[in-house]
Amino acid sequence: MIQRYTRKEMGNIWSDENKFRKWLLVEIAVCEAWAELGKIPEEALREIKEKADFDLKRIDEIEATVKHDVIAFLTAVAEKVGTVSRYIHMGLTSSDVVDTAQALLMKEAGELIMEDLKRIKELFKDKAFQYKDTICMGRSHGVHAEPTSFGLRFALWYEEAGRNIDRLASAIDRISVGKISGAVGTFSNMPPEIEEIALKKLGLKPEPVATQVVQRDRHAEFLSVLALIAAMIEKIAVEIRHLQRTEVLEAEEPFTEGQKGSSAMPHKRNPVGCENLSGLARLVRSNAFTAYENIALWHDRDISHSSVERVIIPDNCILVDYMLNRLYGIIKDLRVYPERMLKNIELSFGLYNSQRVLLALVEKGLTREESYKIVQSNAMRSWKEGIPFMELLLKDEEVRKYLNEDEIKNIFELNYYTRNIDHIYRRVFG
Repeated sequence: MIQRYTRKEMGNIWSDENKFRKWLLVEIAVCEAWAELGKIPEEALREIKEKADFDLKRIDEIEATVKHDVIAFLTAVAEKVGTVSRYIHMGLTSSDVVDTAQALLMKEAGELIMEDLKRIKELFKDKAFQYKDTICMGRSHGVHAEPTSFGLRFALWYEEAGRNIDRLASAIDRISVGKISGAVGTFSNMPPEIEEIALKKLGLKPEPVATQVVQRDRHAEFLSVLALIAAMIEKIAVEIRHLQRTEVLEAEEPFTEGQKGSSAMPHKRNPVGCENLSGLARLVRSNAFTAYENIALWHDRDISHSSVERVIIPDNCILVDYMLNRLYGIIKDLRVYPERMLKNIELSFGLYNSQRVLLALVEKGLTREESYKIVQSNAMRSWKEGIPFMELLLKDEEVRKYLNEDEIKNIFELNYYTRNIDHIYRRVFG
């Protein structure tokens, strides 16, 4: 796991200390439920709540012998509580505790990631308006297409972040489910009221139909949403990496005082942060795939999922939290070069106006095929010989049969391409 890379809060959520605290929270909630039904004396419940605690080293010592983490935990707690510990874990199986506590952990981690998403979404909005009137070249297949607003990139990411917020909210709700129904989920050694009372105290809903475990499609959905968030991050990182290439250099990630880009070449300013994010996105996706493998278990349960989840759930939560925070820093201090954008627009000799010329000729009565042939012929010559596209059109007798000089020059007005940006912004931001 990579706790050393992330914020303290997320690392603490997935610490052993917090995991066992959640286990204890579940055990005490069940004891309180039993007490409400009159099965545990109030005095015994008070003693359990006062004394219930554990020592991590002692749990490890016991587990080294018993080879069972829940038993080791219960034994360590019992040593603290004394004789009334006989009421703890009454009627439960290990998964009642582990799965219910894991829901609490995933909910806690999910809510922290939700904060990250909302924060970066607002940053995207700020940048969208900052660069709303900054014109850059749009590219398809990496090749000049038509000019666009640089701010639209941030508006696009703002929208996607919003969709991921909705997805995460749904996934958190779906994973906020506990299971306190015994060995194979049939309440054989406890009444259903115990589950209802205990889960209400914990802020969780009951799994409507359980086996010995909460069903793993819930976990797979949660990790899939994290993978979608990681994919969004990678999408942004790849865009910045392309923009930072020497031949493009329209934007680049921050390069701080004293930072060095290469051990061999002192001039290097590499997009290492974005490359790091691209690589980590692959890991988050692969972990999500593994979660799908955990859905099919033998009959009412096996534990093939357990060892996997100890890695993929904490790691993906930690990774996505880290990735969102690192991306926030990159976007916040992103270096943007509008002058270079205008220079790059000029590299294609005005060929980005080819569609406008095509449509103008069609409006004059030519068929699309006739217009396409005329425009493409001039465009290919412009690109091959490095002659401005407009210059060729002004000299083309066939074109001049239909378009006069002013009409051709008007076609090459750059602001034409951003005249409907306000409409898009109203649609996105209201």
